[in-house]
Amino acid sequence: MNRQHLRSEWAPDVTRELLAGTVVALALIPEAIAFSIIAGVDPKVGLYASFCIAVISAFAGGRPAMISAATGAMALVMVTLVKEHGIGYLFAATILTGLLQIVASLMRLGNLMRFVSRSVVTGFVNALAILIFLAQMPELIGRGPVVYAMTAIGLAMIYGLPYLTRAVPSPLVTILVLTGVAMWFGFDIRTVGDMGALPSELPVFALPQVPLTLETLRIILPYALTLAMVGLLESMMTAAILDEMTDTTSDKNRECAGQGLANVTSGLFGGMAGCAMIGQSVINVSSGGRGRLSTLWAGAFLLFLIVVLGPYVARIPMAALVAVMIMVSINTFQWTSLRTLLTHPKSSSAVMLGTVAVVVTTHDLAKGVLFGVILSGLFFAHKVTRFFRVSSVRDEASGIRTYRVGGQIFFATAEAFHSAFDFREDDLTGVTIDLAASHFWDITSINALDRVVLKFRHHGIPVEIAGMNEATATLVDRVGTHQKPGAVLAGSGH
Repeated sequence: MNRQHLRSEWAPDVTRELLAGTVVALALIPEAIAFSIIAGVDPKVGLYASFCIAVISAFAGGRPAMISAATGAMALVMVTLVKEHGIGYLFAATILTGLLQIVASLMRLGNLMRFVSRSVVTGFVNALAILIFLAQMPELIGRGPVVYAMTAIGLAMIYGLPYLTRAVPSPLVTILVLTGVAMWFGFDIRTVGDMGALPSELPVFALPQVPLTLETLRIILPYALTLAMVGLLESMMTAAILDEMTDTTSDKNRECAGQGLANVTSGLFGGMAGCAMIGQSVINVSSGGRGRLSTLWAGAFLLFLIVVLGPYVARIPMAALVAVMIMVSINTFQWTSLRTLLTHPKSSSAVMLGTVAVVVTTHDLAKGVLFGVILSGLFFAHKVTRFFRVSSVRDEASGIRTYRVGGQIFFATAEAFHSAFDFREDDLTGVTIDLAASHFWDITSINALDRVVLKFRHHGIPVEIAGMNEATATLVDRVGTHQKPGAVLAGSGH
C-alpha cells in the first residue's frame, strides 16, 4: 500500500476529518446513553461500547468514514437478556456476537448484499430518516418555547452557515453556539447531563463474569445470533448508502470482520454490542468526513469528552443535538423517491413503501429489510413467469409434434410447463421437446420435465429432447429420472 493510497483512505483532508469526527463524538454521547437506558444497563456501557467499536472499526472495517457504535436496534435485542441474566451475560453475548460476525466474514456473507434491491435500500433509508425524526419528538413536544426557538435557530445555522463558509462544519458551530447561549442566559432546559451520569474513568479489560459452561452458551447463543444478524444487516445497508453518497466502493466482507472484531473488543472492555449507525455516518459525511481518521477521531474524542471534559459536555443543551439530528433525518430521506412513486414500476414502489411501513411500525430495521427482500423476490418471480411460453406444431407427414419451450422454468412456472402438453393426442408417432430457448433452474422444474417425458412414454409415445443447454443438462443428470433405464411414471402400476 503506497503512501498516496494510505492518505486517501485515512485522511484526504486532515482538518475536515478531525472536525467531522468532533461533531460525531458530540452527537454520539446522548444516543449512547439513551441506548444504554433502553438495554437496562449503566450509561457507561453504551459509551464504552461506542468508543471501542468506533476505534476498532476505523482500522478493521471495510467502509472508510462509516461510524459504528452502540445502536438502538441492538439495544432492543438485549433487554430480556440483561433483565433475566445480568450484565455479565450481556458482555459474553457481545463477544460471541463478534465471533459469529467474523465467521460470517470468512463465509463471504457480505456478498449477499447484491440480493437487496434498490427499492429495499430506498425504503430502508426513508424509514430510518422517519425513525430518526420521530426519536427527537420527546425532546421537543411539551418542552416549551425556549427549546422550540433554540431548535429552530439551530436548524437555521446548520443550513445557513454553509452559504457563508464551509471551513468549519455547521453542526459543530451550532452545538458550540447554542451551548454558549444556554449557559450565558441560564436557560432551564434539558441537557446531556440529564440523560444520565457520564463515567470519569477509562474502560478496563475484563473477562465476563459468567461460568464457562454449555448452559451459558445455551443462554447467550440465541441473543448472539440475533445481534450478529441485525448488526451485519444494518452495517451492510449503511455501507451501501455511504457508497452511493460518496461515489466510492467498500469491502462488505471486510466490514463483517471489522464489526466482529469491534464487538469482541467491546465485550472485553465493558461495552455492549453495536453496529454501523446511518444517522451518525450521514453526519460524518455531511461534515466532510471521507476517511478512516474521522471514525477513529470520533471514538477517541468521545472518550476524551466523557472522561476529561464530562462536566462541560453535560451542559450541552439537547435542543442543539435535536437540531443536528433533524438535519440528519432531512438529509437522509430520499426525497426524489416521492416524485418517482408514480413513474417507477408499481412493484418497485410497493416494495419501497412496504419496507418503510414495516420498519416504522415495528421499529425493527431487520424485519423491514427482510420483508422488502421477500416481496422483491415474489414480484421478480411473478415477472419472470410472464415471459414463459410453450408453442407446438405437428408434422402431419411424420405424425411428430414439436413443442418449443421458451423462458425460465422454475418452481413458479413448473406446473404451467407441465400443463402446456397434450397427453391425450394418442395418434402421435413421436414428440420432440425443443428446449433451446429455455433454462431449467431447480429440482421442481426438472421434476416437471420428468413427469412430461414419462407420461408420454406411458401412453406409448417416444420423446426426444433437443437443444438442452449445458447447465440444464447437468441438472438433469444430477436429479432427473426420465433418462435413467427403467424409469416409469409414478403410480402407473408398471
